[in-house]
Amino acid sequence: MAPTRAPHRLSRVTLAMGAAAALVLGGAVFVTQAQAANTDLLTNGSFSSGDLSGWTCDAGTASVVTNPVYTGDSYALAGAATASDDAQCAQTVSVQPNASYTLSGEFEGDYVYLGVSGGTDNWTPSASSWTQLSTTFTTTASQTSVTVYTHGWYGEGTYYADNLALTGPAGASGAPTSSPSPTASAPTSPPPTTAPASPPPTTAAPSASPTPTSSPSSGGGGAGLPAHSLIGYLHSSFSNGSGNVDIEDTPAAWNVIALAFADSNGAGDITFTPCPASECPGAETQAQLIAGIKTVQAQGRKVLISIGGANGQVTLNSPSDATEFVNTVSSIVDTYGLNGVDLDFENQSLVLNDGDNDFTHPTTPAVVNLISAVQQLKAKYGSGFIVAMAPQTFFVQTGYEYYGGNSTGASDRRAGAWLPVIYGLRNQLNLLDVQEYNSGPVMALDGQYYNTGGEDFLTAMTDMLLHGFPVAGTGETFPALSPSQVTIGLPATEEAGNGAVTPAALDSALDCLTKGANCGVYKPLGSYPGLGGLMAWSINWDVFGGNQFASTFTSYFG
Repeated sequence: MAPTRAPHRLSRVTLAMGAAAALVLGGAVFVTQAQAANTDLLTNGSFSSGDLSGWTCDAGTASVVTNPVYTGDSYALAGAATASDDAQCAQTVSVQPNASYTLSGEFEGDYVYLGVSGGTDNWTPSASSWTQLSTTFTTTASQTSVTVYTHGWYGEGTYYADNLALTGPAGASGAPTSSPSPTASAPTSPPPTTAPASPPPTTAAPSASPTPTSSPSSGGGGAGLPAHSLIGYLHSSFSNGSGNVDIEDTPAAWNVIALAFADSNGAGDITFTPCPASECPGAETQAQLIAGIKTVQAQGRKVLISIGGANGQVTLNSPSDATEFVNTVSSIVDTYGLNGVDLDFENQSLVLNDGDNDFTHPTTPAVVNLISAVQQLKAKYGSGFIVAMAPQTFFVQTGYEYYGGNSTGASDRRAGAWLPVIYGLRNQLNLLDVQEYNSGPVMALDGQYYNTGGEDFLTAMTDMLLHGFPVAGTGETFPALSPSQVTIGLPATEEAGNGAVTPAALDSALDCLTKGANCGVYKPLGSYPGLGGLMAWSINWDVFGGNQFASTFTSYFG
């Protein structure tokens, strides 16, 4: 929690959802196209053409082989996943609205995935022989196309796929088409919602692979984010002594700006009011702020509304709270023309119920309803809508030692409480900006405790997110996130919070995480050249301190 002089409410979440964002997952399926004949809609699903016709695959990762192949087939897909690419192949198909579909296939290899962009998926942690995966979904009332995919996982080697099929009524155009080329830096889908008993991979990717390339329009965590984001909070609704900064005057390095903060009635009623002149002399009026937002957006920068913070609490205890949250946040987004939301729920916002011991299937209403609300927002605004989160380490990495849903020594049921939210929204999450400051010592993957304010804390905490870690007392592993989804969150200056580091220490931490070089005591279990960037509390404090944080970002990432 930030000190009083620097109130902080942070949070970021998002992965792009694509055209099928509003798919209804698994479970009960209601077919309104009863008379429509079901047929296999995929082109070259068994790769019988001997090539990749109909499929769009990550460059240099896919080939067609004659061994191994599924029984009765002559060819199969081989996807060579590397440390920097999950070897995805995808295909876009025309479908009918309000219709039921089944996606299936046969697979061999470790950590192989089959799914629908923005929707349901399935996976296997290990298949030494041909193993079938399948998943079902129902299209929305206006949906006319869907993108399906298969991929492996970073550093897990080659997987094989064969006999892929999408069965259901054909769409109006009849003929399926290949999908646009997916980005190389981020997986379409981190490990799926309906997970098998075995955990996702915890083996670190080797560090020798080249850095993946990405452009500002398709890099980072998706949704039009740059390859490396610099996220900063702009004091828009309050004053704390760090000085006023108009949004159009924010230094250009800040390519993602979070307006701090929108407030809550404690439940789903979210409001945002720019700081009044009586409290913030010279601050922008609402009209000036809206005009300033358009100015920075025209420069290619993104603007989010940050909800919560150190002095705020948001607890969605019922579906009606979730509905109110969606409606009131939508009103703010529409009024100010924003690019997305940043979730910074702190304090007592998320408290796990006793016995809520499976982060992959949470039962605590505040958690379940938050996941639902954000999914609704993403579905409403589409794949370009940014979801960001900025929880504190206590709500995330502490789950390695104590988890609030069980009795593993965690008397505080908030311990690790953001893990089910992050997991439940991993398909919508663009940026996870954990606050690696204002924290007590936290145990890392080497079993040692690390303190804020130095390179080791940054590398250890970030490595947990990028490598994955067992969640205490659950028998489950929190799966690794894509590097493009993860940033390092810090105070911009010593005045901004406890745990600020020197530019030299930050450079060393970045070298250690992205290049495997200049590491301190803690040695990460992988190398992550596609790291999403940095987050700072705040733009105002950095400007107040001479723009050192922004300069460090620019000197490192360019």
